[in-house]
Amino acid sequence: MVKIRLKKFGTKKRPYYRIVVMDSRKPRDGETIEEIGIYHPIEVEDKQIAFNEDRARYWLGVGAQPSDIVRRLFNKKNFTI
Repeated sequence: MVKIRLKKFGTKKRPYYRIVVMDSRKPRDGETIEEIGIYHPIEVEDKQIAFNEDRARYWLGVGAQPSDIVRRLFNKKNFTI
């Protein structure tokens, strides 16, 4: 199954995530199909979340399932699933 989830980058106490589309059987930091956005929790509220809405809609349309955290991030940006 294809999932939309977070891939972790950054250092200890300075996390940085990419919103990626990947096979659910792959490890968290494994090979991705496509990177569609970023999530930087330490930034100011306006700059924390950025993603390509067209690509997210495409992947949701072909059956990709967002993880719970990605679903919350989408809702925070008023992106309807």
